[in-house]
Amino acid sequence: MRITSKGQVTIPIEVRQRLGFLPNTEVQFKIRGNEAVIQRAKGRQTRGQKLIEHMRGRGDGDMTTDEIMALTRGR
Repeated sequence: MRITSKGQVTIPIEVRQRLGFLPNTEVQFKIRGNEAVIQRAKGRQTRGQKLIEHMRGRGDGDMTTDEIMALTRGR
């Protein structure tokens, strides 16, 4: 595998699948001796967390949480 002039490298699909690196996954590099280690970035929001944060406070209904839960799950 070669590093491009921009410092880019393709992570093989087998590695991405095994580590769960999907598109837009935030990663970080660490130096351990003479090796570089790539791992999922810690402390970052997941895609789901970002979506929830984006939607928070956007509802405009008059129903309470309990009413919504009863409606969606039954009584």
